[in-house]
Amino acid sequence: MIGFVSVGLLGLLALSIPVGIVLFLLGFGVDTFFSSFPLTRGLGNMVWSSSNSATLIAIPFFVLLGEVLVRSGVATRTYAALDRWVSWLPGGLVHANVATATMFSATSGSSVATAATVATVAMPQAEKLGYDPKLFSGAIAAGGTLGIMIPPSINLIVYGFLTQSSIPQLFLAGLIPGIALALAFMAVTAIICVIRPELGGVRRTFPFAQMLRALIDLIPILILFGLIVGSIYRGWATPTEAAAVGVAGAFLIAFAFGGVSWDMLKKSLTGTIKITSMIMLIVMGAAFLNFTLASAGLGRELTAFMEGLGLSPLGFILVVVVLYIVLGFFIETLSLMVVTIPIIVPMVLVQGYDVIWFGILMIVLIEMALITPPVGLNLYVVQGARKSGSLNEVMLGAIPYCLTMLAMALLLIAFPNIALFLPTTLQ
Repeated sequence: MIGFVSVGLLGLLALSIPVGIVLFLLGFGVDTFFSSFPLTRGLGNMVWSSSNSATLIAIPFFVLLGEVLVRSGVATRTYAALDRWVSWLPGGLVHANVATATMFSATSGSSVATAATVATVAMPQAEKLGYDPKLFSGAIAAGGTLGIMIPPSINLIVYGFLTQSSIPQLFLAGLIPGIALALAFMAVTAIICVIRPELGGVRRTFPFAQMLRALIDLIPILILFGLIVGSIYRGWATPTEAAAVGVAGAFLIAFAFGGVSWDMLKKSLTGTIKITSMIMLIVMGAAFLNFTLASAGLGRELTAFMEGLGLSPLGFILVVVVLYIVLGFFIETLSLMVVTIPIIVPMVLVQGYDVIWFGILMIVLIEMALITPPVGLNLYVVQGARKSGSLNEVMLGAIPYCLTMLAMALLLIAFPNIALFLPTTLQ
């Protein structure tokens, strides 16, 4: 059964069939070849129960929030403001890419949206100022991955929904690793540009008065982040309610900057519908596939296999890390999460690991999948925003940041409190 699912998944994805449809087809295949019961009779109930959750309503709200900020030009203002503050570092404008991605991640919740936003704004600057295209584009692709780590994160919401764990606790757990990754990306950039100054382009400085004026464009984003995350942590709102408040705040910010129009509203709503529909189709397809796999006994097969290896808890978690890295080469990130969580998480818990901690470790590994070929979505998003050059340049530029993520995953295993400190302290 494991071979059937693995080969079927990779084969159908290679045919460019939408991921959500692939998951349903695999569910039908498992029912046909491996189950003695007519599991398809539970299809309607699985589709309804997997989508009938108040928690999932937060997803379209967070997607809409990001769309409004992008379409209204707020993201462009944020990039210009951060350019004033960080372009003096070795690497110059590359640091603005990471810093803007970090700030946008604190309101968007989507890695692809974050990468697309920064790439659209930054690429013209790279060509004009003579930056190395590999490092510049790789930093954007890597910075975009922070959108699924720094709260609010759509992927953490899906993880919390599938594991029935606390979403506010997951948001707290993702804060320190997310900020640490952003700082690590900037440190790696600086080190590379100290060794190879020609890669970093021009280091620019601005008058202090101009830097202070630029803060005006950063304050609204910081207020919006505090409004969303603060209301959740203080217990004033659920993640869904906070997302709705965030959308209202985004519209107010867009209105204050003169970015609200009927065209902006139409494009924001259309983009939200497309992205949310894709996510929900994947969630429903994964729920049905997981139902058929569990009913056909795959969970028992995997558990017996892992127990037969006789691994220690550390050995087991390292095998899981390798598994996610390999699968990340071939499977889209959200699909990878929803397919593996019902199978892997119970085994992780049996080994004595914390469900919140493992959620953050999984997100780091999934972030790596976003910038590793051949299915790394952020690589294609950034390449799509470039006017010249090949995809190979983006891939090569992302390698140092991919290694940084691997180092963060190993640090989380060695020091779990990196993720658990805030949830434990503020609980």
